[in-house]
Amino acid sequence: MTPETIVKQSLETPGAYTTFSADNFNAYVMNTYGRFPIALERGEGCRVWDTEGKEYLDFVAGIATCTLGHAHPVMMATVSEQIQRLHHVSNLYYIPVQGELAQWLIQHSCADKAFFCNSGAEANEGAIKLARKYAHEKLNIENPTILTAHASFHGRTLATITATGQPKYHKGFSPLMPGFYYVPYNDIAAIEKAIAELDKDKRQVAAIMLEALQGEGGVRPGDVAYFQRIREICNEKGILLILDEVQVGMGRSGKLWGYENLGIEPDIFTSAKGLGGGIPIGAMLCKSHCDVFEPGNHASTFGGNPFACAVALAVCQTLEQENLLANVEQRGEQLRVGLNAIAAKYPNLFTEVRGWGLINGIELNADIELTSIDLVKAAMNEGLLIVPAGPKVLRFVPPLIVTAAEVTEAMDALARAIANAEVRS
Repeated sequence: MTPETIVKQSLETPGAYTTFSADNFNAYVMNTYGRFPIALERGEGCRVWDTEGKEYLDFVAGIATCTLGHAHPVMMATVSEQIQRLHHVSNLYYIPVQGELAQWLIQHSCADKAFFCNSGAEANEGAIKLARKYAHEKLNIENPTILTAHASFHGRTLATITATGQPKYHKGFSPLMPGFYYVPYNDIAAIEKAIAELDKDKRQVAAIMLEALQGEGGVRPGDVAYFQRIREICNEKGILLILDEVQVGMGRSGKLWGYENLGIEPDIFTSAKGLGGGIPIGAMLCKSHCDVFEPGNHASTFGGNPFACAVALAVCQTLEQENLLANVEQRGEQLRVGLNAIAAKYPNLFTEVRGWGLINGIELNADIELTSIDLVKAAMNEGLLIVPAGPKVLRFVPPLIVTAAEVTEAMDALARAIANAEVRS
């Protein structure tokens, strides 16, 4: 049997070459995730199917990652073409498509230079390293400190979990990295106080690293006045402003970048997740004044390889050519209207709906026993996949190609799930 025949038959008959067993899976895979009891094996558009043949409407999208949904024709064609041409070479050589992707990102953002890696955590690591080198070389700061926010999330590496202002992610991994200081999100007085205290005797604050919208922290959008004042402070004091756009970037907010909703420009920002539409790639982008890396300072074996860059470029071009930002705005507004209607119907259960574009959350009342996980499971039973953003927030992050009919279908499924969950509670 030829490889082409195997691929063709496996697509036509999902599961033909493997029989899934959760016990077998758990016997060999590390227990690092709390997995839901379904096994997904194929997808198309905004829908996925499990190994039992059950269909789900996917409002998780790999947690804001599958920008164009599943099995998008552009991605399939690009993957097929590039894998036959050149999939990986070292960054010791010029990679033309990497340059094309960098050019697209620079021309469509406030940045001047790009560095490519494999994930959001790596992109944020790169930003942290760049900020520290800038602090040493340009600011003469001996022990630089980066301010980050409570309830933030920046990744799972040792530096990025330290940057993450959530103690639950720190447990068991001490000693943590030095050089981070946490402040409340959307609280400008706290930022000003922290800078004054840290810099009282000797300058320490080199950068402020924030999400334009906190995703894992409960889908909390940044306040415009807060970010504009931070930009002023950074300009006044020569502090770098780093924005983590890993979850909210690449059109998810209704604009290409989250910072566009805030009326500011960062010095450094990071991207991943939706950049490759599900193919692993990350990027750290910066303005020329803080582009202080030199050969040997930072690197990535797989970062920016031809395969990942070709797919990411195709995703970028499709976003632009198919005017998906307009769809994000329209479907996002439809989704928020639907969620607000549900919140109004169940005022004892829900307190607030918030978000931008197609990253939205609905918050549960803190005083009730019902949790976000309870409703995620109930929605799954109704054929809708959603994801928690903390113990009391449901997050909705469908592919950017989601249709009006699919949003309506999702709201109907959620309403059934809530009704069933309320009866059980």
